[in-house]
Amino acid sequence: MEKEDLKIVNKDEEDEMELQGYRVCRWRVAVVGLWVLCTGGFLLLLLYWMPEWCVKATCSRTTVREAEVVLLQSTDEFKRWFLAKVRVMLAPGRNPFDSLETQTTPPMANGHSPHSSNSPTQEFNRKYAEYQPTQIRYFTLHSTKYYWSDEVQNFEVLTGLEDLEVTCSNIHSEHSTGLTSNQQEYRRLFFGVNEIAVKVPSVFKLLIKEVLNPFYIFQLFSVILWSADEYYYYAVAIVFMSVISIATSLYTIKKQYVMLHDMVAAHSIVRVSVCRANNDIEEALSTDLVPGDVMVIPSNGTIMPCDAVLVSGTCIVNESMLTGVTWKFCHRQTDQRLSHYPNTKCESVPVTKTNLPNPGEGDKEGDGAYSMEEHKRHTLFCGTHIIQTRFYSGELVKAVVVRTGFSTAKGQLVRSILYPKPTDFKLYRDAYLFLLCLVAIAGIGFVYSIVLSIMNKVPAKTIIIESLDIITITVPPALPAAMTAGIVYAQRRLKRIGIFCISPQRINICGQLNLVCFDKTGTLTEDGLDLWGVQRVENGSFHLSEENAYKESLVKSQFVACMATCHSLTKIDGQLSGDPLDLKMFEATGWILEEATEEETSLHDRIMPTVVRPPKQLMPPEPVMSPEQDMELYDLSLAYEIGIVRQFPFSSALQRMCVVARLLGEKRMDAYLKGAPEVVASLCKKDTVPEDFADVLEDYTKQGFRVIALAHRRLESKLTWHKVQNVNRDQMEANMEFLGLIIMQNKLKAETAGVLEDLRRAHIRTVMVTGDNMLTAISVARDCGMIPPQDRVIIADALPSKDGQSAKINWRYADKPSKHVGKAPRLEEIEISLEDVCHTDEPTSQDQYHFAMSGKSFAVISEHFQDVLQKLVLRGTVFARMAPDQKTQLIEALQSVDYFVGMCGDGANDCGALKRAHGGISLSELEASVASPFTSRTPNISCVPSLIREGRAALITSFCVFKFMALYSIIQYISVTLLYSILSNLGDFQFLFIDIAIILLIVFTMSLNPAWKELVSRRPPSGLISGPLLFSVLTQILICLGFQTIAFLWVRHQAWYDIWTPESDACNSSPHANFSPKHNSSEDDHNIKNYENTSLFYVSSFQYLIVAIVFSKGKPFRQPSYKNWPFVVSCIGLYIFLFFIMFYPVSAIDEFLEIVCVPFEWRIALFFIIVVNAAVSVLAETLVLDVVLWKLVFSRDKQGSYGTTPATPTTQGGIDLWGPKCLSWLCCRQRKVPKALYMHLAQELSVDPDWPPKPTTTTEANPPPPGNTPENCSSCQILANS
Repeated sequence: MEKEDLKIVNKDEEDEMELQGYRVCRWRVAVVGLWVLCTGGFLLLLLYWMPEWCVKATCSRTTVREAEVVLLQSTDEFKRWFLAKVRVMLAPGRNPFDSLETQTTPPMANGHSPHSSNSPTQEFNRKYAEYQPTQIRYFTLHSTKYYWSDEVQNFEVLTGLEDLEVTCSNIHSEHSTGLTSNQQEYRRLFFGVNEIAVKVPSVFKLLIKEVLNPFYIFQLFSVILWSADEYYYYAVAIVFMSVISIATSLYTIKKQYVMLHDMVAAHSIVRVSVCRANNDIEEALSTDLVPGDVMVIPSNGTIMPCDAVLVSGTCIVNESMLTGVTWKFCHRQTDQRLSHYPNTKCESVPVTKTNLPNPGEGDKEGDGAYSMEEHKRHTLFCGTHIIQTRFYSGELVKAVVVRTGFSTAKGQLVRSILYPKPTDFKLYRDAYLFLLCLVAIAGIGFVYSIVLSIMNKVPAKTIIIESLDIITITVPPALPAAMTAGIVYAQRRLKRIGIFCISPQRINICGQLNLVCFDKTGTLTEDGLDLWGVQRVENGSFHLSEENAYKESLVKSQFVACMATCHSLTKIDGQLSGDPLDLKMFEATGWILEEATEEETSLHDRIMPTVVRPPKQLMPPEPVMSPEQDMELYDLSLAYEIGIVRQFPFSSALQRMCVVARLLGEKRMDAYLKGAPEVVASLCKKDTVPEDFADVLEDYTKQGFRVIALAHRRLESKLTWHKVQNVNRDQMEANMEFLGLIIMQNKLKAETAGVLEDLRRAHIRTVMVTGDNMLTAISVARDCGMIPPQDRVIIADALPSKDGQSAKINWRYADKPSKHVGKAPRLEEIEISLEDVCHTDEPTSQDQYHFAMSGKSFAVISEHFQDVLQKLVLRGTVFARMAPDQKTQLIEALQSVDYFVGMCGDGANDCGALKRAHGGISLSELEASVASPFTSRTPNISCVPSLIREGRAALITSFCVFKFMALYSIIQYISVTLLYSILSNLGDFQFLFIDIAIILLIVFTMSLNPAWKELVSRRPPSGLISGPLLFSVLTQILICLGFQTIAFLWVRHQAWYDIWTPESDACNSSPHANFSPKHNSSEDDHNIKNYENTSLFYVSSFQYLIVAIVFSKGKPFRQPSYKNWPFVVSCIGLYIFLFFIMFYPVSAIDEFLEIVCVPFEWRIALFFIIVVNAAVSVLAETLVLDVVLWKLVFSRDKQGSYGTTPATPTTQGGIDLWGPKCLSWLCCRQRKVPKALYMHLAQELSVDPDWPPKPTTTTEANPPPPGNTPENCSSCQILANS
């Protein structure tokens, strides 16, 4: 079929997929059915595991428009396949936003295409019999419905009202009156019931899904095979363990579904008041809501059942509910019983939501399209708790429904939990590759056993059973369970230190982290800010700094009025509540905030403003009242109160907030603005901003203070109260008068410096990503040790192309911190290209430097200079004024040069970065905790090294367990293959003893080693396919093969050796004949009892223990094995038991294990073989591998730790360095290009004389040729400055 039939759905989104259309082909279905019968149902299983094969085998390709089945493939790195059946529904129209009320309701704006659907009711279709019924095609995938759109010739998803691309004024004019009952019913056909339905599967469905797992199918095949070979006891034991495993898994999964269902359903169905188009208000269930409905928010609060935009009134909202419910489930989903969370009420800062501005039809420039992300300060999200409302008399607080069901913010959150994205990690990819190698080895044994059996004229049935048995031996069925043991134990240890995990597979990835990004405020520094002082501006110049604004002389100043009004504080239960910075600023004024009660509000025809007033002790003395003055007029003249008429909430994207206020008795209103100093200054009249503004600001920020600027504007008298409610924000925030600066002190947390030093010593890079000022961030970075005192900081100030000039960067070399606080530090300015510049002086290798840049510079560099962005992130340490999406882009940029990136933050603006990082850890239990794989109950960064240490321990444990399981399979494979040569095998109870008593016990105890107590500079390898690990496995395989072969051949050359029969008694010649067991004379059909079997059983049993001890690595990533007492006790117990039965045979045990008595001399010989085997294994692993190969590999990793100050190398047990150097020279590794891109780039830059950029050089990027985008142009024009 043609390539154009391949469609893309969810384009440029995280769940983007390619879509192909298919039609069911009957003859193909018949052929497949026949093959299913011929293969005994195995083909059906294969088609179940591989949906793409199923579709291609039973269907023929067709156009997407006519498809009966669609096949989808994700476009991410996982390339997952999904299939869905296309269904058809009948509806009176094709567009859910069309109006079918031809008489009473005017038609509404058209949308693009339908979104969601329920099966149509016949009754509804009868109402609209005059309409031609329309067939609408759709399919459902991951709780999302995709509808066919004729306009775009593809399947599309409509999220709700946003798909109309309605403007803010449009929402007020066309969507604020409500829908009729018929319109609502019509839209419900498409959007379905407003419910986040988490269906709990039946136990039978879960059982079938679990049992059809390839792991259990392989076990079933093995059990049937063992039963056919009369290994009944072993088969029963495996079945018993599998049943327990399946039952435990079903119980856990079922419990998770029930828990999520209950938590989501707890507040999903509530009664709501809905406005109808005829101005009636009716009660309805929240499940009936559709996009476009207008709901009334009750004054006593409610839980929001949908996403809706406020069109009138104000709400105080607790948004922690959005994440709190799901957050508890997330942790339980990973089998963490958080007993301390279910009854815990999350404390969060209440958010004030204001009504959506209505610019009106005349203001088209300020009337942009409504967007939930852009207008989130006016949007009420599903699952959030409305604490209280502020409303009009006769005009209630109303909100227009924007999204419903799974399209809401809460619905998307639940979807991400129900359908998580798989974790990609080299370890797991290598594990599958390793399994394929084992299968290949099994194939060799398979062919070997067939050829051997045919040569010995073994019956066909025996040939088939024994040949297939080799495969079940080589591929260990318990491998998946064994691999997860280390992760489970690490997860429990993390829980004990207050770190909770919703993505257990990420624990292993955290063991590879070599770079960690930190947010500043609340993460590196304390949450609270203390007011250090204020610096007012009058007549365009700064006053001297003052400690506070709590002064009688300032009480009526605009500066204090701005501090008292420009905030989003509110009173909840009589207590001031809101943003901590707003609280500190308001408390510094000493003013009093009063809010109108519901009764007072209802008496007025407009919303009652929040009022602030100074305390009486700050007011000037009251004049004496004359007898002729009216008491009320006298009180009014004395009253100094400011009413906050309208709020423009703080926006992290705009970096400011604004309020409109009016002084009691004044006719004109005032606008007050606060925000980032650079932003506020740019919105003020030039003559009101002091000339030394930049120097003063730089002085404070270099000292680490957080600076906030204030501004004021007297509004025109024509701006009435009603006009102010609808004026555009940009119009209000212009031509302001600069009032001055508020200086806040943000102290470092006590743990910050120590943790960053630990990370530096471990060669883990640390980066600061903050929304704060650049120089403040640099100062904090120096204070906490992220930038050492002797290192230089290069500030990159990128300027976009403008007026025909190409983009360029001004590089500023910041001076080292001055001891004289009062003097502003000087900055050495240069202009330089982002390309390689002309060769000048060679930089000294000792000179350490760091790049720092703002969010605006980062955006310009990302857009225009992609080729140099990678060079900058190698040494970029401070990224300031970063917007939330830019934090995410930075994480992606670091990952693009092969860093394993961690992110630690505490706010909602870190959510994207926490989710994108390899290991995101949130210090907050609110918004960030949902996106983050890890959440710490300890509110400081000490959790970061703990997480990395546990990740490294879990990763090394995974390597140890995998290597052990691989050796276990190979050792058993060697034993069986050698015994096949004499037509023998291991016995039923021998298999049982090895697999249960030795393997399971060892696997689940060797994983218990805790993490090493400190971070070291070495990093564990990321995959199994690495030189040292392969060397380790192959060496141990050869050692085990050699010693088993020696035992097998040596026993046959003993003087007493003869082919064993029930009458044989080789122990008679031994002085210890009294220990000889009495053999059972029963017939041994499988030839289990013989001297070779007994010898190999003893040797192999000890080999399992030897490799377990050898592979159970301790320092530097895990605690030594001798501290793991369950493992030590298990090993000692097994050693004692094996030595006991070897030297002092017990008849009952020998009979049970089907071993025969051998002379004492041979037991001494076996003991000698075992001791030498152990010595060789330990020598190969500890001396050759740990000293030479691992040291060499990790020395390469150290070379790759660019951007960190090298720590003093620690000697590991006094190892000499000549070994690695010699091997490195022999292997020519010095010339080898590093695997990681950041290492490769750092090697190139280390020999580049023009990097880092130098002073007195100017280079500009050439303007791009016509038709070329900026990023496609990397040529530069070099300008030399004399």
